[in-house]
Amino acid sequence: MTSAGTRPPLIGLHHVAIQTKDFEAVRSFYIEVMGMHVEWEPDADNVYLTSGADNLAIHRIATSASESQSLDHIGFVVPTAADVDDWYSYLVGQAIEIVEEPRTHRDGARSFYCLDPGNVKVQVIYHPPLSP
Repeated sequence: MTSAGTRPPLIGLHHVAIQTKDFEAVRSFYIEVMGMHVEWEPDADNVYLTSGADNLAIHRIATSASESQSLDHIGFVVPTAADVDDWYSYLVGQAIEIVEEPRTHRDGARSFYCLDPGNVKVQVIYHPPLSP
């Protein structure tokens, strides 16, 4: 138990929820292209996916709904810098729209960006402090 003013510990950001008008295409992208698995699908408008250590919730919104949320991107961490290039080649072969080609960052991380069918930017990243 922590006292008032003492920050409790975190174990990391392992859950992201996105809303989409194109539910089926977005669901299919994360399952069939990215390799995530259904953890729970309570109804036809909601699905919770996992790659084993995380949770991605996809929620259908009405086509008439105005979107008020803003999300820059979500990221999938991979074990090595070479895996970034392998994922890039794989996604190009799947005809996934690439937003930014692979590059190595100043801190030694390596990543690229693509778009899911709902136009959420997805980063595949090797990040040394997080990669096993």
